Amino acid sequence: MIYSDIAITAFAIAVMADLFLFKNSLLTRPAFWTSYAIILPFQLLTNWWLTSKNIVMYSPDAIVGLRIFSAPAEDLLFGFALVLSVMGMWEFWGRRGMQRDPNPNKARGKN
Repeated sequence: MIYSDIAITAFAIAVMADLFLFKNSLLTRPAFWTSYAIILPFQLLTNWWLTSKNIVMYSPDAIVGLRIFSAPAEDLLFGFALVLSVMGMWEFWGRRGMQRDPNPNKARGKN
């Protein structure tokens, strides 16, 4: 499996998890797209730095060949999948009451 195939698979799994597993439908919300628009420039900057300094290198045979800010276009799919998955899990577990302290008022002396 080449890098492009893995990136497309990660993207597809993240979208399916959002729509069918977590049932968050983040992809239909303006807040998700606003968040992603804020994150994307930093992802592009980081990808550019890592690839232009040859810290991360890709075999030309493993990628499609299209580069955005010197990083393979497939990196955008991975970044999107990561952001969507993390936000999806955050909301999924938050709806189920998962939090660091199950009774935050108790620590403050309130009941």
